[in-house]
Amino acid sequence: MKRIAINTGGGDAPGLNAVIRSIVLASHQLGWECWGIRNGFNGILEPEKYKNQGGGIKPLSLHSVKGITHLGGTILGTTNKGNPLKFPIQQKDGSFIDIDRSQEIINSLKDHAIDALISIGGDGSMNIAHALAQKDFQVIGVPKTIDNDLDNTDATFGFDTAVEFATTCIDRLHSTAEAHERIMVVEVMGRYAGWIALHAGVAGTADVILLPEIPYDINAVAKKIFEREKSGSHFSIIVVAEGAKPLHGNFSIIGKNIGQSERLGGAGDKVAKELEILTGKETRVVVLGHLQRGGMPTANDRLLSLRFGAAAVRAIAKGMTDMMVSLHSPNVECIPLADAIGKRKTVSLNHDIILTARELGIYFGDELSFIQE
Repeated sequence: MKRIAINTGGGDAPGLNAVIRSIVLASHQLGWECWGIRNGFNGILEPEKYKNQGGGIKPLSLHSVKGITHLGGTILGTTNKGNPLKFPIQQKDGSFIDIDRSQEIINSLKDHAIDALISIGGDGSMNIAHALAQKDFQVIGVPKTIDNDLDNTDATFGFDTAVEFATTCIDRLHSTAEAHERIMVVEVMGRYAGWIALHAGVAGTADVILLPEIPYDINAVAKKIFEREKSGSHFSIIVVAEGAKPLHGNFSIIGKNIGQSERLGGAGDKVAKELEILTGKETRVVVLGHLQRGGMPTANDRLLSLRFGAAAVRAIAKGMTDMMVSLHSPNVECIPLADAIGKRKTVSLNHDIILTARELGIYFGDELSFIQE
């Protein structure tokens, strides 16, 4: 009997539970056992925290995953802290140093008679999976991020759900913006990639979309609003990616905790304050934040998650390792993890959706002349 472990790391995304269920069911068909690691790799690295919860690594039965496909979050828990390759350890003087604890993970998996690992996560998790595979352990990665910024896969699960929710919010803001003749600024997630802002902004018929890939001129955005006023549209919807930045400016970073990536925030608030001064119009900000991560996954995300989970088990059965399952439409294939990590997939300036948006009169803040509605 083969025994495999599953872990979910990084930010949560709708569809994680569907992947877990798919892996467990597909493994059961082969007569394999599945085990789940709690909170990324913390169940192994900090096992004392889970003594009263059945342990940091525990078996997953068919009953464990019954009825979880439609649920958001992850039954295993997740974390974006405690990278085992650079695990922060506090010194006596209060300072921190990073140490590599990856061999501890391999040793613990072997102690539990685990034969292979399926690691579900974003770029950071895929980097860790690649490092573990280099230690002669069978590892398959499953790409996950609502940001859709992992390279070498057409899509990641969680993205469709985030876009669907953001679009619904933008739809709801149209009526109140028009009723009060306000500027409504909607800040969405995505970190340094503008996929959520672009898809939701176009689908929600925003007037301006500000992306990380296109530094914006706030004066030009104000000009767009004045043009709308002249044409009789006394309100505007501005979608701002959290990683949007002004010309000759920087990203809006609100901090960085030990063992975590820098946190973005405040881009929407910055745009709103400047536009209110420049236009004299009442401006409101809506930050969607973690609402985009929560709730039930869409049908598309459920299906993609189930396909990814089954494909990961299929890859292990074939003896593959150091690979990541990837959507190359219409099929799910396997690619080397080395080809998927360290390369952020961002929005190309000549992407068809960008071209479509410009032809619809949507403005990206990058030029003084634009198509008037």
